[in-house]
Amino acid sequence: VQLQASGGGLVQAGGSLRLSCADSRRTFSNNALGWFRQAPGKEREFVAGMDWRGISTHYADSVKGRFTISRDHAKNTVYLQMNSLSPEDTAIYYCAARRYSYESVNQDDYSYWGQGTQVTVSS
Repeated sequence: VQLQASGGGLVQAGGSLRLSCADSRRTFSNNALGWFRQAPGKEREFVAGMDWRGISTHYADSVKGRFTISRDHAKNTVYLQMNSLSPEDTAIYYCAARRYSYESVNQDDYSYWGQGTQVTVSS
């Protein structure tokens, strides 16, 4: 598994962005996937996770109802659709994959990480 995240950028509060994370080796079809973020001066935190089927999902309370994780097996890509963004969502966003099929909110359970993509939300 080799992950490459993209789609970050600068957006105004209330706007939307969609992050993408592709597996360049096309091998993560059976892996659970997740998105994490790290804001300046803060610890990295869980944002969203999905099982290998793309059926079971979990979200951090702070993003429920605004963010949606999804995956496209044919494209070996996981997405994070982010709506109603606020300045508090400003962070570097990381995609990650587990060696196992079911998602976790614990970053230590993820073995593979993308390089991160910056999301900045202006007020």
